[in-house]
Amino acid sequence: MSIRINKYLSEIGLCSRREADRWIEQGRVTINGKQPGVGAQVSSRDVIRVNGMIVESPDDDHTYLLFNKPPGIVTTTDTKEADNIVSYINYPRRIFPVGRLDKASEGLIILTSDGDVVNKILRAGNNHEKEYEVSVDKPLSADFADKMSNGVPILGQVTRKCKVEVTGSTSFKITLTQGLNRQIRRMCGHFGYEVHKLKRTRIMHLELDLPPGQFRDLSKAELDKLFNLIKDSKGTADEKPAKKKPAKKKPTKQSGPHKPKPGGGAKTRKQKPGGGFSAKKGKRHKRR
Repeated sequence: MSIRINKYLSEIGLCSRREADRWIEQGRVTINGKQPGVGAQVSSRDVIRVNGMIVESPDDDHTYLLFNKPPGIVTTTDTKEADNIVSYINYPRRIFPVGRLDKASEGLIILTSDGDVVNKILRAGNNHEKEYEVSVDKPLSADFADKMSNGVPILGQVTRKCKVEVTGSTSFKITLTQGLNRQIRRMCGHFGYEVHKLKRTRIMHLELDLPPGQFRDLSKAELDKLFNLIKDSKGTADEKPAKKKPAKKKPTKQSGPHKPKPGGGAKTRKQKPGGGFSAKKGKRHKRR
């Protein structure tokens, strides 16, 4: 069953239908990663974001899954992609992946219906660890681990320092606390290596214990620890708040004495009211 997107956002208590239509027109709403038109329909399998944050009903009894993604599966909720992860698992309710693994990569990925958990885990500022096993196309240099672990320039920035352990002539383990696009492949490429195999084996305290293509529910103990690790997560982005700079004084002309204009006080400008979206906190999600 599907309903209009503005009705859905209104029913979960986020805003009025009219305001939802304005958000859609402003491009602040996406459905499965794409901007909808006013009047678009959504169903229980769609992933809805407002200002980049996943939203859902606060009364959901959520699902939390661990999945061993095989190579060739795409971590997207877009069902137009033939090899999308949602259709592959074919779970009977709406779920979405936490983060991503590129199509050629394999290993551990979390899927859930709980958008709040997704948002908190993905905030790189919380330093949640992810561990990978990697194989490359040629023998590693003696200083490879040192170079990789101390930051690598990719995508216009230097990666965070990370843990690297060489496990063979062409293989190593790496533990990251950030998730840039194709980060490990780009880091290796910077030093002239091509990744032949990339497998994620751990996310925080959750370790891979499934054969490829299989999934399972998180245990109560795993969920309790997960909620404890992310309970103090704050902010909605990785960037640090910018420091306010003191206002610069305009230079005065030195060519002659200052003559005030007739009627003269200084003009003042009225401050425009600032807009912005602030999602209401929902009820605490029930744990399975």
